Amino acid sequence: MNHGPRQVASVIAAAAVRTQAALHAHPKRVAAAVLTVLLGTGVTAFGVAPLTAVDPNPIPQHEISEAVQPLDIATQIDALDAQALELHRTDVTRSSDTFNTLLARLGIDDDDAVRWLRQDATARLILQGRGGKLVSAVVEQSRTGGGRLAALVVRGPAERAEDRDRLFSRLTVQREGDHFTAKLESAPLKSEPRLAVGTIRTNLFAAADDAQLPDNVTSQLAEIFGSDIDFRRELRRGDHFAVQYEALSADGEPAAWSAGGRVLAARFVNQDDAHEAYWFEAPGQKGGYFSADGQSKNRLFLASPLAFSRVTSGFAMRFHPIQQTWKAHLGVDYGAPTGTAVRAVGDGVVSFAGWQNGYGNVIHLQHAGNRETVYAHLSRVNVKTGQKVTQSDVIGAVGATGWATGPHLHFEVKLGGKQTDPIKIARTSETVTLTAAVLPQFMAQRRAASEALAGIERRNDVALAARSE
Repeated sequence: MNHGPRQVASVIAAAAVRTQAALHAHPKRVAAAVLTVLLGTGVTAFGVAPLTAVDPNPIPQHEISEAVQPLDIATQIDALDAQALELHRTDVTRSSDTFNTLLARLGIDDDDAVRWLRQDATARLILQGRGGKLVSAVVEQSRTGGGRLAALVVRGPAERAEDRDRLFSRLTVQREGDHFTAKLESAPLKSEPRLAVGTIRTNLFAAADDAQLPDNVTSQLAEIFGSDIDFRRELRRGDHFAVQYEALSADGEPAAWSAGGRVLAARFVNQDDAHEAYWFEAPGQKGGYFSADGQSKNRLFLASPLAFSRVTSGFAMRFHPIQQTWKAHLGVDYGAPTGTAVRAVGDGVVSFAGWQNGYGNVIHLQHAGNRETVYAHLSRVNVKTGQKVTQSDVIGAVGATGWATGPHLHFEVKLGGKQTDPIKIARTSETVTLTAAVLPQFMAQRRAASEALAGIERRNDVALAARSE
């Protein structure tokens, strides 16, 4: 009987269905039957060969057999559990830290380490001074627990205040078995220039926060342009600034304890008037800030006796808080916490230092040109009558002694014995100029810094335009 292709395909499909059903029902029997058929016919495998010539020189084949030992999984798991892992963690110290709290934040549970750190004189320096020191720890961590201290490196400010703008301290704790060692050394800070821009909406410090400027850099801006701009009365919404400053790092990590390095260059536009300042240090001379034409911005009198302050009462009529009457306020009051450093605004000689009626603890400085400055309500006096001081020397600290309702500094400037506005004195005081020999060097440095400031201003303008679209 002859069958067409369709009938053959139908028969094969039906057979396949019956075979699959049998395989599910009796898998062992079907497998045995297939094996019997293959052995009986001598067929061991089949396939479709490609239509190509047989290689007359086949590659020799060799059969290699090797006994494989069974894996001991349990032993390997135990070995992994016993293996210590080294974890690297970082944090910064806090003023409230103990060794227990500091190590706990680093994931360290090590009573031996805590006990040794408390007893070692060098290691105890880790928690001395202000917080903000950078801590890097190597922790031995096992899968069954642990958290043992292997090494600790703490980077912080240099021991001597005069070294802190160029050096940092590195305290290294190393574990060797059950013993610890501590080593303290000094290393140079590295600096790299950074750029920032800001726009005034309310005040300088809010704009600086928006620009992510360190507080120290903001204070320097106020200091540099303090004789050009009265930041209390002359600042306007829309005024803007660009600044290039040093960012300090220790072993490649940001110096977290530092408020920021020196301002290198700055441009401040106040009421459409542009003011510029560039740091320059001539060989063998003290560095300072100069305008774009090389005129010094370092005047003989600072604009403020406090590096970071706010004016609470200006040179004007006011209602006296104690005498309860309107009187002329012949000075400037700066609100600041007790203990804030008070600086001499210019070179001079201490003509009086001590207690004086409503002034409380007060210092009088005599300057050239028949000028005198007064610093009152101090909590601490650091100088003595007859002592010579130079500009920016710390002479005392803010307090609330005498007739004061709260901590602040009362500051006066007298010209010929008569009180005058300190801001006016600062603006009209003499300046120092660059010599002709170093002026070309300054100009070259100024051009490079000015281009950097202009570059970030352009990028900021492009970014603002893109956001407004």
